[in-house]
Amino acid sequence: MPKPIIVFDLDGTLIDTAPDLLDSLNHSLGLAGLSPVEAAPFRAELGMGSRAMLQRAFASVRRDFIEGELDSLQTSFLDHYRLNIPGRSRPYPGVLAALDRFEAAGFELAICTNKIEKSASALIEGLGLAPRFAAIAGADTFPFRKPDPRHLTETIAMAKADASRAVMIGDSRTDIDTAKAAGIPVIAVDFGYTDRHVREFDPSMVVSTYDEITLEAVERLIAAAG
Repeated sequence: MPKPIIVFDLDGTLIDTAPDLLDSLNHSLGLAGLSPVEAAPFRAELGMGSRAMLQRAFASVRRDFIEGELDSLQTSFLDHYRLNIPGRSRPYPGVLAALDRFEAAGFELAICTNKIEKSASALIEGLGLAPRFAAIAGADTFPFRKPDPRHLTETIAMAKADASRAVMIGDSRTDIDTAKAAGIPVIAVDFGYTDRHVREFDPSMVVSTYDEITLEAVERLIAAAG
């Protein structure tokens, strides 16, 4: 019988990747002759990818890209990030204990992220967490990505788990919209990378720490969805 499953978003949900994303952004900005930026104004863009971060940085100093510059800087960003994985990225407090408790309760674990699969896998492997996940699906794993609900449902299928006993954990409107469209309960963490509070997007549950994501809470969400 397929196991129940917890599916995690990656950046801003499972792993705090902000330090390394910012380092790669500032590396690329330096190549363009721009000064480094601080993390706070870029928090929302951290979950939107390298291109959005570069565009936000250029807009903040009212500078336009010359022809081909955005593509070139994005390549530099991604190369810098890839070569420094896992860098300073670390699981959020309480993540490891949460993985332990759900594994002990018989749940499969998976990751569904809009990060490129190779980078997502390298990060999880670099942190020594790869054996814990039955599937890691990135932006290029399937011909669709979040908020398309198939990204989530196909991740669950890849993990050979039970979609009728699944819960998604994410930090953004994209994660929440994806899970809701798939008919899967979604827990939103409120410490991730978004410019609006996740409560505005009507998730099944909002938490501020992983300690709040108990087995009982997850089982209640699954029962209510069923």
